[in-house]
Parts: sequence; C-alpha cells; structure tokens
Amino acid sequence: MKKLPSFDDLMIPLVGALNALGGSGSIEEIYTKVVEITGFNDTVLAQLHDAEKSSQTEVAYRLAWARTYLKKYGFLENSSRGIWTLTEKARNSTSPNPAEVVSFVRSLDKPQPNKHPAHECSTTNEIIEEISWKEHLSNVLTQKLDPSAFERLVQRLLRESGFIQVEVTGRTGDGGIDGKGIAKIHGFMSFHVLFQCKRYKGSVGPGEIRDFRGAMVGRTDKGLFITTGTFTPAAQKEATRDGAPPIDLVDGDELAEKLKELELGLSRELVEKITVDESWCLSI
Repeated sequence: MKKLPSFDDLMIPLVGALNALGGSGSIEEIYTKVVEITGFNDTVLAQLHDAEKSSQTEVAYRLAWARTYLKKYGFLENSSRGIWTLTEKARNSTSPNPAEVVSFVRSLDKPQPNKHPAHECSTTNEIIEEISWKEHLSNVLTQKLDPSAFERLVQRLLRESGFIQVEVTGRTGDGGIDGKGIAKIHGFMSFHVLFQCKRYKGSVGPGEIRDFRGAMVGRTDKGLFITTGTFTPAAQKEATRDGAPPIDLVDGDELAEKLKELELGLSRELVEKITVDESWCLSI
C-alpha cells in the first residue's frame, strides 16, 4: 500500500492482526502484523509523526488512535503491561464498522448536561497523554543525553530486566558493539548477548543490522539492537534472516514502554477516586 492510511482505516487491519495473533498481542506484534496485512511500503513506514519531537512513525501514531477508539467501543482491552486483547464483544462480532466506531466514541466525548468538564474529551486526552510523554522522553534521550549516558541507561535497563554481568564495552573499531551481558532464563538457562544501542531520530536500515551481525561473528550467537528510533521493514527482515544469527530489535516505542514498566526515569501519578456507598450510608 502506497497511501498513508487514516487512523480509522487501520481499525479493520488492527482487529485482523489480533485475530491472527490468537486474540492478543503487544504493540510491537500488532504493528508488525498490521504491516504484513496491509503491505505498506518502506516510504509510508518511514514517515515520522513529528521529526522535531518524536521518533514514532506516523503509522504507529495512527495505530495508537485506532487502538484507543476500539477500546472505547468495547472491542479491545489492555493490561498494565501493554498487552492488547480482543474482548468478548469483538470475538462474537464481525469486523468493526470504522464509521460507526468513530461516531460512537465521539458521541461519548460530547458535552452532556450536568457533565463535569474534567470528564470531557477523554479519548483525545488519553492519546495526547500517551504521545506527549513519549515525545518528551524521546527528546531527552536523543538531544539531552550524551552517548555514554545512554549506554549506561541501557546497561541499567538490562540489569533491571534480569541480565547479569552487563558491561559497556563500546569503543572505536569494535564494529558497533556497545556492550555485552548474560541473559538468564528462569534461573536455569543462560546465554551470552552482545548489544548495540543507538540514539537515532530516524530509521535503522538493514546495513546497520548486517554490520552489527558481522561484529558478532565468532563472539556470540545472540544480538540485541536498541534504538530510540525505528527499524525499517528491510532491517526487521535482515534481523531474522534464515541461516544468520538472530538479532532482537527494540525500537523507541518499546524502549519507552520498558522504561515505564521498570519506572526508570519515569514515574506514575495515580489519581485517587472516592466513591460514595449510598446504600451503606442509608442503612445506618
């Protein structure tokens, strides 16, 4: 597909992607499957939402809107760990009608009599809040953090994620290897991992993946490439090419979600909600 889709154009492919994934999936899995279903070309996928503020692609940005609208419509639900799931309503229905979804959700946000202003436009606010903190984080990581500090942040991230013996080894002539560590699996199995971390605003292409793999040869069978930007479809294919050592990819959006999950440089503010138990009060 050569045309950049609107967010409502992505609703049916999004539901189709979740069906293909067995009814649930992470944001990354959904994005990859939607791209596979729609056949977006590299030009469309490379477009950034805001090159000045964000490393998020426009397709990913519009998918976020599609997810939120479908959630409000009752087709999707998501966990605190960022896993999106089809609801029973979705499983018992055919593909959603995008126009009907948009109309329904926007009707929820229309001012109603006796409706407190703080509750209005909740859909827009939900999306704006998600995008704004990620844009802010992207700006900090790419423009205010020096490369060595970013490497230390990745080192801390890996340690918090269960890696041991994590070392930053980046140096000139090392073929792009920034560090190494040992990933522990359930406390029994372990394997050595070499990682590269790059503060990019744009997209990482297949050439950088091949160079990284070349530096890995003879040193490890597993690689991890972390970027604040995105990966082109060609880079994703190269990372999992048959017969070559696999390389796991973590883009800017996944990095932001992982930092949020581990509360590294990010904090959550929970708003207290008080509910009056009227029946209890009247029974006294």
